[in-house]
Amino acid sequence: MDPEYFQSHNMSWGTLGTVRPFPNFHPEQDAREIRTALQNKDAVTVVRILTNRTNAQRQVIAQTFEEMTQKDLAVGVKKAMSGELEILLLELLMPPVQYEAFRLQQAMVGLGTDEETLLEILCTRSGEKLREISAMYKLLFKKDLEKELRGETSGDFSNLVLALLNKDNFAVGVQKDIESLSASLNGKKADAALWINILTSRDSDHLNKVLDGLELQRGQTVDQTLDKKFTGDVRQGLKVLVQCIQNPGVYLAKRLVKAKTPILQGIMISHAEEDLLCIRAAYLKLTGTSLYTALQVGHCANTP
Repeated sequence: MDPEYFQSHNMSWGTLGTVRPFPNFHPEQDAREIRTALQNKDAVTVVRILTNRTNAQRQVIAQTFEEMTQKDLAVGVKKAMSGELEILLLELLMPPVQYEAFRLQQAMVGLGTDEETLLEILCTRSGEKLREISAMYKLLFKKDLEKELRGETSGDFSNLVLALLNKDNFAVGVQKDIESLSASLNGKKADAALWINILTSRDSDHLNKVLDGLELQRGQTVDQTLDKKFTGDVRQGLKVLVQCIQNPGVYLAKRLVKAKTPILQGIMISHAEEDLLCIRAAYLKLTGTSLYTALQVGHCANTP
């Protein structure tokens, strides 16, 4: 395993995740147990091991399994498991950047586009991370992510999505941005291009100051402002972006409340090592029920 993978992994993930490095990690033992479990179709053992290891540790297990058996672990999972459990285990085996690229591809494949998932990933990931995801998308699917997004979207919403994909940080005065956004609201319809430009080209600390200042100046929440001045997909996109700037944990918790299984798994796998503790806290505050309890009774995924 490339040591740079561990270095980048450790630098990428914060300390607010629910999955931490497993102490006394022995990949050979894990690989042997998984091999036996797959032969016996013992899902409990496979789930116990893979969900209690970090993604980096899972990559070592997968490599060790292949060296030990001359077989790909993902292929073994496909043969031994089925249904939603099979999908979950295969997703757990994907490296983080590959998984995000996969989720974007799944959001655009087939009839219709899952715009909410596109927004979730594009709004919650940094510009640097999105550049890595774009490169991985090209490697996996032999297609350019920007061109794919352009083909799946239109109008101001397309402009927003593409700006998010290419987001960057430029230093500008907070008050100047407040005045610019406020001035854009004086007409019957706000200037979407200006909002897109500012909200996708500043860092989150700067934008939180700008949004707080705008709310003080206008006497209403930014969400209320967007409802009044924008329509259609771009309004929804800007609302999601503002929520992610102000509190991404709350946005993701709200998304989990009515999420079906694919969305639920996507969020939890993507954020398990990063900020799932924040999402759990926001979910509890939002619903009065712990996320753990909701999963046990099936409230999140709308399952019986």
